[in-house]
Amino acid sequence: MGIVTTTDGTDIFHKDWGSGQPVVFSHGWPLNADAWDGQLKLVADHGFRAIAHDRRGHGRSAQPWQGNDMDTYADDLAQVIETLDLHDVVLVGHSTGGGEVTRYIGRHGTARVAKVVLLGAVPPLMLKTDANPGGLPIEAFDAIRDGVRTDRSQFYRDLSVPFYGFNRAGAAVSQGVSDAFWLMSMQVGLKGALDCVRAFSETDFTEDLKKFDVPTLIAHGDDDQIVPIDASAHRTAELVKDATLKVYPGAPHGLYGAFADEFNADLLEFLAR
Repeated sequence: MGIVTTTDGTDIFHKDWGSGQPVVFSHGWPLNADAWDGQLKLVADHGFRAIAHDRRGHGRSAQPWQGNDMDTYADDLAQVIETLDLHDVVLVGHSTGGGEVTRYIGRHGTARVAKVVLLGAVPPLMLKTDANPGGLPIEAFDAIRDGVRTDRSQFYRDLSVPFYGFNRAGAAVSQGVSDAFWLMSMQVGLKGALDCVRAFSETDFTEDLKKFDVPTLIAHGDDDQIVPIDASAHRTAELVKDATLKVYPGAPHGLYGAFADEFNADLLEFLAR
């Protein structure tokens, strides 16, 4: 574990396990690097160096007033990679983290990148616009902001249910998973949490995706209630040259249970290619 201090003075917490080719994980909103612990140990056990950071405003990183936007998130990721002098990196991003990884490539290129994995990722654009009629209306994101402002503790408890698909018939509900989701979510600063909603919902990643020139795995559950697959993974697969699209039937947004097991196997296979 360590701290990277960015050029604007923000301390970014990261964990660094194992040795070998680096695999760098970017987490979703409103979580932190702990959401990736299962995958960090998995890849470290298989001979890779596993690294994950807490996004600014989240977890154990600093909570600056400024910089809670996708460009700065991507630049923070770049500074982690450069400070640790990582090369031949595999970037793995879930949800908002997938946006962070995508904007990183748009701004910093792939000179240090070997492969990319986008899991349940927000690109190319979540918000419904005239040019993106399949997106979600702004009212959906306004409701998220209202929930966070009004009673964020209860909002995060409620959010864990669709996040992991626990509201579906026959779902194996885990109170422990919901509790862990709430605990991580409550570590997000209020300003950073609210700003990040705009970052993940209103950022257009279309041009960033066109700059991908490394092997890319796009993985997404087709019952994702948070980032619907039609407006995200299916469109991303059309924009990223020679991408591999893996759809998980009935899988939710959050990694848990059989979905996590299947993704873990696919991740190891993709890393070994």
